[in-house]
Amino acid sequence: MPGDMGKARDSYSITGKLEASPSTGPHEFEMDAWISCAPFERLLNMEIIEAAEGHALLKMPFFIDLAQGAGLMHGGALVSLADTAVVMAIKSLLEPGTHFATISMEARYLYPVKKGVVTARAEVTERKDRLLKGHAIVYNDENRPVMEFSSVFKVARERKIKGIKIKS
Repeated sequence: MPGDMGKARDSYSITGKLEASPSTGPHEFEMDAWISCAPFERLLNMEIIEAAEGHALLKMPFFIDLAQGAGLMHGGALVSLADTAVVMAIKSLLEPGTHFATISMEARYLYPVKKGVVTARAEVTERKDRLLKGHAIVYNDENRPVMEFSSVFKVARERKIKGIKIKS
């Protein structure tokens, strides 16, 4: 309803259960490690297989919660996986706790995902001053490319993340 932004109300979770709406932030939480999944990535069931030396490999299962109206994996889920893969590749190069964010991205969808587990392979392609560029390809479970992704990230002037604790 117009004018209701910020008011608590009942909502449906991804499991279909009616729940009270959670806080809208700002949020503070703890992460297991610098290279680990944040709450959104856990929500999408992403798994970091590897992240080192400017490269990363992540996987994500296509559960029904990620389906769009035609039964295919939602493009936003694919972009989220690719973006996160590039983030992990970048994190493998930066000092833990460095604050950076996506400032632009482009995705090209190549083939629909109908089932299985998708895999994103990412790499940092350029690093200049506070800007980092990355590229990822997402593959289906038959190793067919389903999306190409490129993005640009910027390291914040105030380089340390605030409000997020990292265990290790």
